[in-house]
Amino acid sequence: MRLPRLTLVFTVISTSAAAQPQPQPSPRPARAARAQPTAEPLPRVLDVVERSIPELQAAMQEGRLTSRGLVDAYLARIEAYDARGPRLNAIVAINPQARADADALDRERAAKGLRGPLHGIPVLVKDNYDVAGMPTTAGALALSTLRPTADAFQVRRLREAGAVILGKAAMHELASGITNISSLTGQTRNPYDLARNPGGSSGGTAAAVAASFAAAGMGSDTCGSIRIPASHNNLVGLRGTEGLSSRTGVLPLSHTQDIAGPLARTVTDLALMLEATIGPDEADPVTLEGGTRPPPGYRAALRADGLKGARIGVLTALVSASVDDEEMARVVRTAIEEMKKLGAATVDVSVPGFDELLRESSVINDEFRFDLTDYLARVPQAPVRSLKEILDRGLHHAALDTTLQNRARVEEPETEHYRQARLKRTALRAVVLAAMDEQKVDVLAYATIRRRPAIAGEPQLGLNCQLSATTGLPAISFPAGFTEDEMPVGIELLGRAFAEADLLKLAYAFEQAKGHRRAPTSTPVLVNGLTPGPVAFEASLSAPMSTATAAFPPLLRARFTLDPTTNELGYALTLPRPSPSGMLLVTLQRGDAEHPGPIVAHLMGGGRTSGTGAITLRPRDRGDLDAGRLFVHVYTAKQPLGAGRARLISR
Repeated sequence: MRLPRLTLVFTVISTSAAAQPQPQPSPRPARAARAQPTAEPLPRVLDVVERSIPELQAAMQEGRLTSRGLVDAYLARIEAYDARGPRLNAIVAINPQARADADALDRERAAKGLRGPLHGIPVLVKDNYDVAGMPTTAGALALSTLRPTADAFQVRRLREAGAVILGKAAMHELASGITNISSLTGQTRNPYDLARNPGGSSGGTAAAVAASFAAAGMGSDTCGSIRIPASHNNLVGLRGTEGLSSRTGVLPLSHTQDIAGPLARTVTDLALMLEATIGPDEADPVTLEGGTRPPPGYRAALRADGLKGARIGVLTALVSASVDDEEMARVVRTAIEEMKKLGAATVDVSVPGFDELLRESSVINDEFRFDLTDYLARVPQAPVRSLKEILDRGLHHAALDTTLQNRARVEEPETEHYRQARLKRTALRAVVLAAMDEQKVDVLAYATIRRRPAIAGEPQLGLNCQLSATTGLPAISFPAGFTEDEMPVGIELLGRAFAEADLLKLAYAFEQAKGHRRAPTSTPVLVNGLTPGPVAFEASLSAPMSTATAAFPPLLRARFTLDPTTNELGYALTLPRPSPSGMLLVTLQRGDAEHPGPIVAHLMGGGRTSGTGAITLRPRDRGDLDAGRLFVHVYTAKQPLGAGRARLISR
C-alpha cells in the first residue's frame, strides 16, 4: 500500500570518532596486561579488515606496509572492539614481544629477503597452546599463572615460518564445551550477533579472526571445537586427519581425539597456515605415520574449477534430524545444489548402523582427567596438579560444574565404556569408508551444526561433531550462506585419511564461485585508528499536504542515533500538543516502498507526547536498516490501520 501523504525531512549527522568519549574496559580477573596501541599514525595504504594473507604479504613486499604496522593495526582493532564497543571478549592476552618480533622480521626482510608467505604475518593462538613467556590458562582461573617454558610444536613451526604470535585467544574453559564461557574470561560474544555464543571451544580464536583481530588463528578440535566456531563465525576451519598435526604443547582434552589446527577467513589462508604447521614430531608419535607421506602441496591443489567431476555423498542423517533443524538444513541443501551447478555430482548416502556406532563413541570423559594430570606434571611450578584440586577449590565456572564433576569421578582409564568406545571407533571408520567406496564418492557432505548459535547462557543443540572425531578422518567446515536472520551457516565435507588437499580444493572452488564470506557489522573499519562514532539521523512525519497548516503540525518528529558496533538504536520522539487525532502507537517496522512489513519494535504507546529509549537491532534488522527497509509507523485513533510511515536512512 502506498502512503503518499508523508513528508520526510531527513538529516544525517556524521559524528567524529575522535570526539566521542571512549568507554574504559571493565576489569578482568588474573589476566596478563595488554599492550597498548602505538601513538604513531597507523598505516593508511591498506586497511587490515578482511585482508587475506597474500594481500598483506604483497603490501609488505611492495613496501606499502611493515610487519610492525600490521601488528599496530591489529592491536588498535583489539583495543577498540574487544573490551570496548561490542566487547567481544575474545582476547586473553597480547604477546609482549609481538612488536619486537615484528621489528626483527622487518629487518630480516630488508637484509635477507622473504622467508615465506607467513613472513611478518600476525596470528593468534588459542590459549591451550604453549607460548614461551606467556601463561597457558586454557580459560581456567586455576591455571592463570601456569607458565610452560617452551613453545608448542605448532607455535614453533609458525615462528620458523616467520609469523608473529600476536597473542592468545579466549576459549571454553579446559576445552570442555562449545559456547566459550570460562572462569577466567567469562562469556565470549559472537560478532555477528552479540547476544549469541561464538561456538567453542575455539570460540575466541574464531570471533577474533572474524573480527579481523589477526590474519588467522590456531584452534583445537576434540569434537567440533574448530568446526563449530568456523560455522558460527563465517570462517573456514579444518580438523585434520589423526596424525597430521602435532599436539605437543597443547593442553589436552582427550589424547586420542585431540587435533590442533587453523581457522581462517579464506581457504587460501587456511592452506598457508596448514602447510606451515603440519609435520612429524617425535614427541607426538601419532604424527610419524603422516610424516612418511610426501609434502602435501595444499596451495597447488586450489583450483577454481575444483568441483568439476567431484562426487559428493550427502550424509542425510546429519543434514536434518528434526523439524527444528530445517532452517540450517535449507541453507546446506542450497549449497549442495550450488555445488552441482559447479560441476559436482551428488548422491544420498546412508551408513549401516550409523546411529548406534556413533552413540557413546566419544572417549573425552574417559581420558580427560588423566591427560590433564599428565600435562600438569610436565610443567614446573604448576599452580594446581589435578582436575580434583580445581574442583575442590571452586576454581571453575558454574556452567561447567556438572561436566567436570562427572569427568573427575572416572577412577581408572581402562573402563568397559572406554573399551567399547574404542571398538566403535574402529568399526565406524570401516563402515564409513566402505559406504564411500560403494557409492564412489570423494567426500561426505552434511551440516557442520544443525542449529543457529544459541543465545549466550543457553545450551547449544544440533551437534554433528562426532563423526570426524570418532573416525579420525579429516573434515573441513566452510561458509554455506546465512539464515533468514543473517546468522552464518557452515557446511562440512569429510574425506578419506590424509585427503586434506581434496577437501581444500572443493571448499576453494565453492568459495571462489559463491563468496559467502561476509564481515560482521559489529567491528567496522577504524577511522584514523579510532572506533567510528555514532550516526545520527532525523525524520519528520507530516500530515497530508492538503491539510498541513498551523492547526495540523507534523504527526511525529523523530531523532535516531545508531551505534554501529553494538547495533543499539537510540530514539527520541516528539508529538504535537495535543495530538490532533489521538495517537495510539509508534512502531518500527520492516517494509519496502510499496508495502509495509511486520512490526520489529514498539517505540511509544498512546497517551504520550514524547518518549525516548533504545533498542538493540538484531543482525537482520541492522541489515534492513542499512538497505532502507526499516520504517517508522504512526497509528492514531482516527486511522488505526496506519496514519503514515517514514523510511529510516542511516547513511
